[in-house]
Amino acid sequence: MTQINLAALQKRVLRTLMAGQMLSGFGVGATFSAGAMLAEALSGSAAWSGAASTFSTLGAALWAIPLSRLAVARGRRIALATGAALAVFGASTIILSAIVHVFAVLIVGLVFIGAASAISLQARFSATDLPSLRSPGRDLSLVVWATTIGAVIGPNLIEPGDSLGMALGLPHLSGPFLITVFAQLAGATAFWIGLRPDPLLTARSIDPSRSGARPKGSIKSAIAILRGNKTAAFAVATIALSHMVMVAVMSMTPVHMKQMGFDLVVVGFTISIHVAGMWAFSPVFGWLSDKVGRVTVIVIAQVVYVISLAFCAFGSLDRLSLSIGLLLLGLGWSAATVAGSALLSTSITGEEKAHVQGLSDSLMSLSGAFGGAVAGLVLASIAYPGLAAVALAPVSVILLLTGLRRFGKA
Repeated sequence: MTQINLAALQKRVLRTLMAGQMLSGFGVGATFSAGAMLAEALSGSAAWSGAASTFSTLGAALWAIPLSRLAVARGRRIALATGAALAVFGASTIILSAIVHVFAVLIVGLVFIGAASAISLQARFSATDLPSLRSPGRDLSLVVWATTIGAVIGPNLIEPGDSLGMALGLPHLSGPFLITVFAQLAGATAFWIGLRPDPLLTARSIDPSRSGARPKGSIKSAIAILRGNKTAAFAVATIALSHMVMVAVMSMTPVHMKQMGFDLVVVGFTISIHVAGMWAFSPVFGWLSDKVGRVTVIVIAQVVYVISLAFCAFGSLDRLSLSIGLLLLGLGWSAATVAGSALLSTSITGEEKAHVQGLSDSLMSLSGAFGGAVAGLVLASIAYPGLAAVALAPVSVILLLTGLRRFGKA
């Protein structure tokens, strides 16, 4: 395969991944917001409102490694389409939970819908499978950016989605997940049709160091690689801890705003601002990562987090302060995730790369699940400002690791 063909294939892969991310983003955008409120309604307690983020991110962690193994064995095309199919089942189960009013059924649906997040994370790494004439941070960030349209509009579909659902005879708050079903189906179709030839399988076929045998990676081997690669380990830790901060604060903000008396339209708009910060500026952070260094951008991200948490803590009763805080929270997540992912992609080569990326995605989701679980308890015990203060802990750990890395001690 010639260099020109590789360049053309990379452009096709990027267009397909961006289309799939945009379509699936419509469905995922409202999951945390509507899911948190539905969890509170079915459980009867605000302490369980964090279940939406907890179990959906646990689901993402659960599916990340099997889907990465599927990608290694059968290619990205089959892995991404399979993950979208699992998310369709999850969204359908969530609708069923509202109909039968059983909290346990909701939990099952949330675990399956977590596959949508798993393939969204895998898609960004898929952009770096092929040898590219462009910088990896830029290609990766473009796929992250593609989620912007659907993810920003998604939270604003809570109200019309709920109205649609109720018009069809569905219970309150279940309607938005109808949109998730159709959006994930559309995303799966884009991946299935567009990723031909498959980027991961193509990259493996032209790798001069390829052994010819099917890779037999495992969690154990991926952990061993991280133990021997401090740069990759730092990248994985940064991605996971940064995600923990974002999920903890973002998932509890709709519940906090509802307790303050804000209606669903205001809640949806505030989350849209946050999601815009997560996705819309990712190409900027991709460019910065390639120009000024990925570690530098990671530090910038933590500074943005500190400012964000200050707005949330001291302006917890003010809509404008919450909006600014949530916007900055999204920007901090975007900078940390893009820079950390680019650092991980460039620090590991060979057939084990996809397995390490799968482990990273799994740890990222587990960290988010832990953050969401703790956030619900913190919100119930010491309120929203206390949650913002507690969220400073992971930020401090990342800055400490960065300092140790700079002085050669990590």
